[in-house]
Amino acid sequence: MTYIETLSYLYSSTPAFHQVGQEAFKPGLERSIALDNLMGNPHRDYFSVHVAGTNGKGSVAHMLAAVLREAKYKVGLYTSPHLTDFCERIRVNGKKIPQQYVVDFVERHRLTIESMKPSFFELTSSMAFEFFRHKKVNVAIIEAGLGGRLDSTNIIRPKLSIITNISKEHTQYLGDTLIGIANEKAGIIKSNVPVVIGETVDQPEVIEIFLNKASEMQAPIFFAKDEQRLLNVRQQKSGKLEFHSPEFGRFVCDLEGLAQRLNVQTVLTALHQLKGLRVKVPAKAVREALGRVVELTGLEGRWQTLQKEPLVICDTGHNAGAWEYLTAQLLQKAASHMHLRMIIGVSNDKDIDTILPLMPSNALYYFTQASVGRALQVETLAAKARQYGLLGTMYHSVNETVEAAMKEALPEDLIFIGGSNFIVADALPLFKDGMYQEENLQKTEMNDTDPATAT
Repeated sequence: MTYIETLSYLYSSTPAFHQVGQEAFKPGLERSIALDNLMGNPHRDYFSVHVAGTNGKGSVAHMLAAVLREAKYKVGLYTSPHLTDFCERIRVNGKKIPQQYVVDFVERHRLTIESMKPSFFELTSSMAFEFFRHKKVNVAIIEAGLGGRLDSTNIIRPKLSIITNISKEHTQYLGDTLIGIANEKAGIIKSNVPVVIGETVDQPEVIEIFLNKASEMQAPIFFAKDEQRLLNVRQQKSGKLEFHSPEFGRFVCDLEGLAQRLNVQTVLTALHQLKGLRVKVPAKAVREALGRVVELTGLEGRWQTLQKEPLVICDTGHNAGAWEYLTAQLLQKAASHMHLRMIIGVSNDKDIDTILPLMPSNALYYFTQASVGRALQVETLAAKARQYGLLGTMYHSVNETVEAAMKEALPEDLIFIGGSNFIVADALPLFKDGMYQEENLQKTEMNDTDPATAT
């Protein structure tokens, strides 16, 4: 099979949550354990760090991978979902897994796939673990998918666990209370393995869940906010954040966005714990790496500038916890621009009644839907948005929406693209080399049903 044929086979043979949602949700670790045993438990061959959380886990995972790479380790990084290419999910020292390895892996395990019928994420996790062993990585940063306790990645025994934060998301799977969600996230806490908790909510019951689970597992627990790994943070005129750490010195992080304050605090706490686990992390490597996270890891979609005139920014934030930061950031940025234009689409399993009230009210909205089955119909989104005073026009594809916004925008305007990973994924190919190119529209439209570009 070719790479395209292989991806088509995967999407048709293994239900993918990022495409179809609940239909692909297979709770339990039985299949993951069985797959792992068949492959010889590859994740046991290297040092790993497990990262879970509602928001921030992708940024934290990429920052850690960048720092450890800069510290001269060979680093595997497993994240999800991908934006424009499946191979983004699995990287070693920033380089994506080769397409041919994906093809060969599926060919080798085709009989197992057809007899065991794992989910897409279960199989992809096994692929990542095996590829990291094949590449002889020193350390692997493993981002959990959905939840923690029953997530496919939870078969690993890491040296360090991290829970970035919790907020309400995927309530149909994880529970509709923060306490229920915290219980699921706490499921990654392992016996005698230290755990770092990033942002905590102001609910003593939630903190108690983490403390009780850590006590039960005899796992040392560290709350980033109590560790005082940062002396101060200030925002530069460019929008980037400058940090001062007593342990690692002064540095500027290339990941913009107000949420990165907490993410960096979590990362520095984790790095301090890694040093205690005899992982050498020179202060210079920390400063250098956190200023070059995108370059070192290939991260996209986190308050990413796609074009400067008009200014176009995208972000994959897609729940209430993310929008609390995004709206503050947008209003701050919009103060120096003529109009704020919002290209917004969401997935059909999101609680939009908690998201829409958080969005800027003084903006021009362009409602749309992504090219995946999980996309909420644009008519439904626009009707619901009107109830919260958010008015705008409707478009049935991201390509069409971007084209309309770009034609109407002045050079002094700010255009934001987001609401879901899939909206950003559809938009990114339109802004090659930092410039919107209308000639990309036709090409992207032709690829909308191509599994290689599906998200």
